[in-house]
Amino acid sequence: NPLYFLSKNPHEFIYFSQRDGWMHLYKYNDEGKLISQLTKGNWLVNDIIGMDAEEKHIFFHSTMESPVDIAAYSLDLSTLKIVKVSQGKGTHNAVLSPGGKYLLDKFSASTLPRQIDLVNANGTLVKTLLKAENPLKDYKLGETKLITSIKAADGKTMLYARIILPPNFDPNKKYPSVTYLYNGPHAQMITNSWLCGSNLWMQYMAQQGFIVFTIDGRGSSNRGLEFEQAIFRHCGDNEMADQLEGNKYLRSLPYVDTARMGIHGWSYGGFMTTTMMLKSPGTYKVAAAGGPVIDWKYYEIMYTERYMDMPQENPDGFDHANLLNYVKNLRGKLLIIHGTVDPVVVWQHSLMFVKKCVDEGKQIDYFVYPGHPHNIYGKDRVHLMTKISEYFKTNL
Repeated sequence: NPLYFLSKNPHEFIYFSQRDGWMHLYKYNDEGKLISQLTKGNWLVNDIIGMDAEEKHIFFHSTMESPVDIAAYSLDLSTLKIVKVSQGKGTHNAVLSPGGKYLLDKFSASTLPRQIDLVNANGTLVKTLLKAENPLKDYKLGETKLITSIKAADGKTMLYARIILPPNFDPNKKYPSVTYLYNGPHAQMITNSWLCGSNLWMQYMAQQGFIVFTIDGRGSSNRGLEFEQAIFRHCGDNEMADQLEGNKYLRSLPYVDTARMGIHGWSYGGFMTTTMMLKSPGTYKVAAAGGPVIDWKYYEIMYTERYMDMPQENPDGFDHANLLNYVKNLRGKLLIIHGTVDPVVVWQHSLMFVKKCVDEGKQIDYFVYPGHPHNIYGKDRVHLMTKISEYFKTNL
């Protein structure tokens, strides 16, 4: 994070640090002396919105109320008193007026598509400028619910999940399911935002008669240092353990057909999808993995060394995470998808995987998108999402 210098006192600045386990704000002088810790608690500061003209108050976004909610707050720099200035729960993105007297607060929540409020600096609502109509009101959608009852594999950490039910849901029926996952750094799938952070493909799959499920396991963002660092030097382990807790919850639902469970993810999610199929064979019948990391030795240096250290420093961690070592365990249907000019997860990853499958006598489905980088965009994305959808429909 950049340093945030104070114009009234240019020898002082605001500094971001997770030194106490949570991302908080600290005030320093330019000689490196800590003046004070400005925020503290088991929550984190997401970013600084700005300051008022007198630089007596600093405004910031934070997860103070809940890990799935982001609200706007004001901090009195003299008393360190914090006041919530945004209205209600949800995911807020506020903009401070030049004089610091007002905020334009743009936000959504699970059942609220979008609202824009004008609030003053002490949190009083001045006027609601926009309350968007539901853009999907003409579509038949199932219920989207936020789940807060699942604990991580450590038995203590709360995990947040989302479930989407088909339209005309009948609790007496048995439905196939698709779990969508990422579970890597710098990403949070479950938020109190419109449709709980789901995308329209997930809603479409629910329309096709699937239960669609997602859970943020340890390693994902906005939960503090301990939660994020649980994956350090052994990517795939704690994430898989937490995904299995999510799967256990899904299997406990009487309307989920446990013989027809699928899983899908891209990039880190592709790595996790393949991990689940190889290290927990039989848990899922069908999987679609896009741009998957197969061997961390071939992933980009900047990212890999941050989370895994170097191969010579952590040989056991790299070996344990190398999915080529588990191809022999594969059960069920697996579709691997890759862009041929992927500069992030280079094509070599999935080509090595295909070769290992041949060596082990394992059958997989494989598809490439010529000329595409790490993600598939443009009209070809329609082809991609159709392929993934049909794969689950055909095999589940």
